[in-house]
Amino acid sequence: MNTVNALRRTARNAFTVALVCLVAGLHTPAAFAQTSEPHRDQLLNGLRILLWSRPGDQNVLLKLRIHSGAAFDMAGKAGTMALLGDALFPDAATHEYFTEEMGGRLNVETNYDSIDITLQGRANEYDRIVDILRGALVTTQLTPQNVAKLREARIKALSDTKHTAADVADWSLAARLFGSFPYAHPVGGTAESLGRVERADLMLARDRFLNPNNATLVIVGGVDQRRGMRALRQLLGGWRKSEQIVPATFRQPDLPDPRVLIVNSPGPQSAEVRLATRGVARSDRDYFAATLLTVVARDRWQKLVPDLNKGSFFVRQEAHFLPGVFVMGASVDNASAAKTLEAARNVLQSLISSPVLANELEMAKSGALAVVNSRLSRTDTMADVWLDIDTYSLASVDEQMRASNAISLADLQRVAIRLFREVPTASVVVGNGDQLKAELAPTQKIEVMGEVAAPKAQEQTSTTNAAPQTRKRTPILVTPKNPNPLIKSTKPPPKPD
Repeated sequence: MNTVNALRRTARNAFTVALVCLVAGLHTPAAFAQTSEPHRDQLLNGLRILLWSRPGDQNVLLKLRIHSGAAFDMAGKAGTMALLGDALFPDAATHEYFTEEMGGRLNVETNYDSIDITLQGRANEYDRIVDILRGALVTTQLTPQNVAKLREARIKALSDTKHTAADVADWSLAARLFGSFPYAHPVGGTAESLGRVERADLMLARDRFLNPNNATLVIVGGVDQRRGMRALRQLLGGWRKSEQIVPATFRQPDLPDPRVLIVNSPGPQSAEVRLATRGVARSDRDYFAATLLTVVARDRWQKLVPDLNKGSFFVRQEAHFLPGVFVMGASVDNASAAKTLEAARNVLQSLISSPVLANELEMAKSGALAVVNSRLSRTDTMADVWLDIDTYSLASVDEQMRASNAISLADLQRVAIRLFREVPTASVVVGNGDQLKAELAPTQKIEVMGEVAAPKAQEQTSTTNAAPQTRKRTPILVTPKNPNPLIKSTKPPPKPD
């Protein structure tokens, strides 16, 4: 699977889910109101079930989420959890069965927070679908041959993928902002990191994370509650639970380097510009306000740089279990890179110095509503909303709707101050290195990837004129004559008369 596309899909899904909850309180469609509360149940092994029965529906959708994702990859072995997801259904015939025989689909996607398994097929084949899912979870095929085959397939897919300048910009920005933090590493890993993943690593990940009490299953379609729960108890009831869930606790990343990182990409005359700062977590109460700020920031950015074409620039936040990133990005000419980056900085500061106006807030909400109305009919979207409640310990859908509807101009100002006031940012520009240096160096501090910075002239002069240091004598440890300091003399005491 293309790692870059997976990351982008994850970001789009998170943004869509946010907008679903955000604007639902403003204009609640009837469909949303009808599906806001599925039937909830739980198996004895801890597997949480959310079931919405739709009588007459000829299809059924099962979406299982393992609440641990690529953030739990071991250091130096990025891609471990993605490989574990590949190992759930390694046989291509199983995927063909869902697409050709059932007219549905089978898909496994890994992101930083979870592994999502989607199975869709005919409702009359529901028991068969659950049985296939049981085989993947209970008897995961982690033989040496399968592990080697899956690892080689993922490495080959990475090597065959033609990475664009936009991909390089996104990777460089993540590394710049997060350092060694898990969010800096690609979800699918790299060829180098995947080469370090061994079978024992996958077996450890399976035992630690692939457990029913670390998962939630959503079922939507033409399956009644009684039949649905009976099959789950029979087929998934034997899935062994874990005694302990590994918490998502990591050392926070260091502050990013404030210099603009220039990555040389010879060829086309376009450059990829990125500016980012740390964002909020998905469970943060300011999440919806930060989402609206992305819409306002995008509009202000385009007004400052009218040359930005629709589709060639974006402003988004990527929120995860832990604080993610608020990022601005654009594809422009090399000659416009400096101006575009400076305008992006000015936009972030304007959100503090020039608070959001009422018409900007309404425009942001209207734009969000237009996106949601085009996607609300999708069953997957509703399933993601329900799953997010468990993954991020969110309030109920109704409570989220009320909270999103209560967002005010003062809330946007407060969140803008929190995110952008005196907060370090990371910036990356990918393009023609020589031209970018000429454009950026006069006004900003820069770093060129791969170049070793020359020492400053002052430092060179001070080093040259420094007086020669006197060589210190090397200390030599000498054993004392009396090794025991408690004994005054080594002579024997005199005999008594």
